Amino acid sequence: MKAKICVSLLPSSVIEAHNLIEKAEDLGSDLIELRFDYLEPTINFSKLSDHGTIPKIATILSVNQKEKINVTKMDQQKILIKAAKSGFEYVDLGLDSPNLEKTIKKLKVLNCRPIVSFHDFTGSLPLLALEDILEKEISSGTEVCKIVTTANQIQDNLTILNFISQQSSKTCLVCFCMGKLGKISRLLSPLYGSFFTFASLKGGYETADGQISFQEMKKVYKVLE
Repeated sequence: MKAKICVSLLPSSVIEAHNLIEKAEDLGSDLIELRFDYLEPTINFSKLSDHGTIPKIATILSVNQKEKINVTKMDQQKILIKAAKSGFEYVDLGLDSPNLEKTIKKLKVLNCRPIVSFHDFTGSLPLLALEDILEKEISSGTEVCKIVTTANQIQDNLTILNFISQQSSKTCLVCFCMGKLGKISRLLSPLYGSFFTFASLKGGYETADGQISFQEMKKVYKVLE
């Protein structure tokens, strides 16, 4: 089984985005996540979606954080729908987004595959809680479910990997742990059934805590093969 890797990018301008997309394509990334956290909502999203050939995910992870674009949850949805209209293959929405099911239907009409995600930036969750979150995501009508927790101990990786093994047959699932102690699940999640995992473009370009570079991941997968 070939592990799919999505390179996550956090550009601050269209020019920088073009440069980063080209570098991710040169590496051989399977998907590219473009985080709009620092991009002005008025940009021409077609200039991003049309650049390169690798499928792209549009998302905004944070709201109202220092130095980031200050947008409400509703504004986020408008921006991401605009990205879908501009040709992005995937749009990632938070499980807590307002009018989630309605937005998902809009994305599908636009031939964009919706991803519904849940993030816990503080710790891990027991299997029953993970199952409850997954059922809520599936009920929303999304095509891809994403659940990301934070590992505070090595054993948290085992919980997540066990969860993926049990649940990945139900839906298209992306799941792993963030944090330095979560690297194991980032690496192994595709081998347990996760649709893909995330990597940074290279060292110093991480967009989340515990992210591993694309090249490092490829080296590990080559050994595992």
